[in-house]
Amino acid sequence: MAELAVLAPHGPPAPRRRANWVPYALLAPGLLWLVVFFVAPMVTLFSQSLQEGSVEAGYTFTGNISIYADALQKYWPQLLRSVLYAGTATVIALLLAYPLAYYIAQKAGRWKNLMLVLVVAPFFTSFLIRTLAWRTILSDTGPVAEFARATGITDVLQALTLTANDSLLSSKFAVIAGLTYNFLPFMILPLYSSLDRLDPRLVEAAGDLYATPWEGFRRVTWPLSLPGVVAGTLLTFIPATGDFINSRLLGNTQTVMIGQVIDSQFLRVLDYPLAAALSFILLLMILVLVSTYVRRAGTEELV
Repeated sequence: MAELAVLAPHGPPAPRRRANWVPYALLAPGLLWLVVFFVAPMVTLFSQSLQEGSVEAGYTFTGNISIYADALQKYWPQLLRSVLYAGTATVIALLLAYPLAYYIAQKAGRWKNLMLVLVVAPFFTSFLIRTLAWRTILSDTGPVAEFARATGITDVLQALTLTANDSLLSSKFAVIAGLTYNFLPFMILPLYSSLDRLDPRLVEAAGDLYATPWEGFRRVTWPLSLPGVVAGTLLTFIPATGDFINSRLLGNTQTVMIGQVIDSQFLRVLDYPLAAALSFILLLMILVLVSTYVRRAGTEELV
């Protein structure tokens, strides 16, 4: 009987585990959105880049992969210039946004909500109107240009080859300033989100361990805010690289960015395969740069 008791099953059999489809159902709308509005257009764009023909005669898929080599050979300066301008604007935006985001998150107190509203307030105005406003701000007869000439700032900008003369408009400086201004909120908000979650007691503990304010920032505040830094730089760099409004309205023929070239090829020259090839090259270039940057920053979970 003891042996039978040992061999007897202990209680009812465990129920069979059912597949949980709830997570997949929640992911389905987002995945469908990505497939319809990202994957499908990119496949179509890649297919269009391998076609030959004209608007009048129509286009035929020929698999002309050499168009990518031709596009790179002809427009590599604009590609390089776009990365340089966007990178410079991103660095400047980070330097401007970090102190402001830190103050809003840690020091603003009851004024925090008001300051956040002021940060996002430019979004209530059209991107085009905001860029056009910079033409007035940097006009040769405006107070900004007069102050820059009186204080010798224009001489410094000329030495840095950011302007060709004492005019601030139609220059590299104007394009970079426009990019920095237009995408600055995209840098501030992720930084604020990270810094707002920072526990002030950690900084106080660093001080109790005889860390100077700079060491406390370098060893505590900066590492904990790094996810916000990475997110903000990506949200700034990626759209700035493909921007064409600032280079067209604030620049000159020597400051043309790749977005302006793509816009021209699509809407004026009507060379759709070349425009599609340039768009695909820009996409791949951004993906490589972003992947490398995120891995070097040690925040792969953001990808």
